[in-house]
Amino acid sequence: MMTVREKQLEIARENYSKVYQLLRASVNKTTDFDSERNYSADELEPYDALSDRFIRTVELAIKFFRTYEYYMRAEQSQTLRDGLHQMEKLGAISSLDIWLDMRDIRNRIVHDYAPGKIAQMFHLIRNDFYHELTRLDRFVAQV
Repeated sequence: MMTVREKQLEIARENYSKVYQLLRASVNKTTDFDSERNYSADELEPYDALSDRFIRTVELAIKFFRTYEYYMRAEQSQTLRDGLHQMEKLGAISSLDIWLDMRDIRNRIVHDYAPGKIAQMFHLIRNDFYHELTRLDRFVAQV
């Protein structure tokens, strides 16, 4: 019989894996964003889905981190930075800095969607951030 912590970890793993699969589908359906191009609403839809799925993937990754840390240490870090540092020590993430950058981009998308930075944000999401989230997906599958 599973303990409560094991059940919570299993749920966090499943939730992350599901949202990651959706992000992967969006990454595969989009190309680099051209900020000089005048996209139609239909052409922008895959990018809206990509940004939404990126936001949800980052949020569920952070929930997984909290659950995994509690599972491993029977306590949780008080700050996001401390939690990410613990995940780096445990090998779940490659670096604290990329996760702080992802969180920053996530916040920018949610709060201001800066038009001049959209192409750069999508490039990061589709490349560096996606690779890091893929790395995490492999880690999650092995937990």
